Amino acid sequence: MNDHKDKANKSVGKNIRTLRHKRGWSQEDIANKLGISIPAFSKIETGVTDINLSRLEQIAKIYEISVVNLITLEEEVIEPQLIQLNSIQKKLTDREFEIAHLQRKVIELYEELHNRTSSFAS
Repeated sequence: MNDHKDKANKSVGKNIRTLRHKRGWSQEDIANKLGISIPAFSKIETGVTDINLSRLEQIAKIYEISVVNLITLEEEVIEPQLIQLNSIQKKLTDREFEIAHLQRKVIELYEELHNRTSSFAS
């Protein structure tokens, strides 16, 4: 019985953390809105603390979702978004690398051209 309760706390805590990350909020942001300490909120997210209905309602209100949605947050809904975000981040990193490479090449070509025009002027 206690094991089931621990799993439920961890599951809800994970959902709360997932939603917080999705919105780009810190633990401090949510703790302040709830009027509790950051360590107390951290214990909710990690499933260490039993969470009562009143607290669930407060958290659901902050995230602007129902308590049911907070409890049953489907990983499949969020997972594709994370995969897409990771893919976009990788493409961005690749493009940044390409830009840096092209910038170095432009500088090299400019220096080569500058050296050639300097030798013609001499």
